[in-house]
Amino acid sequence: MYYTQSQALSFFKQLSSVEVGKHLYWTIGNYSIHGQVFIVSWLVISILLFISFLGTKNLQRIPSKLQNFMEFILEFLQDIAKNQIGEHEYRPWVPYISTIFLFILGSNWAGALIPWKLIHLPEGELAAPTNDINTTVALSLLTSIAYFYAGLSKNGLGYFLRYIEPTPVLLPINILEDFTKPLSLSFRLFGNILADELVVSVFTLLVPILIPLPVMILGLFASSIQALIFSTLSAAYIGEAMEGHGDH
Repeated sequence: MYYTQSQALSFFKQLSSVEVGKHLYWTIGNYSIHGQVFIVSWLVISILLFISFLGTKNLQRIPSKLQNFMEFILEFLQDIAKNQIGEHEYRPWVPYISTIFLFILGSNWAGALIPWKLIHLPEGELAAPTNDINTTVALSLLTSIAYFYAGLSKNGLGYFLRYIEPTPVLLPINILEDFTKPLSLSFRLFGNILADELVVSVFTLLVPILIPLPVMILGLFASSIQALIFSTLSAAYIGEAMEGHGDH
């Protein structure tokens, strides 16, 4: 089958207008933002703050079950930062790595566990914040800012010597790497979460409610792995930036 040039142009125009999902737009000044992302993000943040408050409001020498769980989570997140950044430098970065991990995990699980489609909005639908590319790009840019700050605060302007090591010929590639890091972080997280939600939605439409449960459980596992990958890579980038240029 052959297409004329006008048919091909028409096809690409239609393709460029395709959007994934429907959005609830809020207008602030001259800007339009995705309201459903803010609603679910605020819910996730509120739940995380509430659990943190409950787990730390009455600390005891012999910890309760909740305090024990909170201490386990903290040690787990400290290990991620320590293994990637180094034993002497990791402590100031534990709050950032922990926040990134917990927010992504909470967002992913909120999308997988809560039946958002039962809640009807004037337009659009609620879903995991991480299935919106704007959220994942924002998180990736935060990591980029964090590792630039880490490198400059540790090595000063000597940080930029890494771009011409081991040879100045690699300068364009080393600069390009700073663009590919946030791109890979954002698209990996966005693609996996969106794909998981689409698979569950298709199974739910095609088969009875009990059949998609194994897929949903697998989705919870995959969501946890994506949060771990994002936070581990963020810590690794920060640790790499803090290395002295002479240590490579």
